[in-house]
Amino acid sequence: MGGRDLVGQFHDRGLLDEVIVQIASVTLGSGASLLPRKIVTPPLKLLSVKIYGNTFAELHYEVSGSH
Repeated sequence: MGGRDLVGQFHDRGLLDEVIVQIASVTLGSGASLLPRKIVTPPLKLLSVKIYGNTFAELHYEVSGSH
């Protein structure tokens, strides 16, 4: 939870090399977006997905071209 603005700042300066997102299976009526802006360039590449029980998942992305 949190860190979305920090992720955006790193992305804006070309310093973001990976994003790890943890998701819980809860439906919210409304809320803030995951990140403060879309990351389309460079695109994200899904590296792995880990499932924890029946309610949690962790997505690990690489910012393509950052390595």
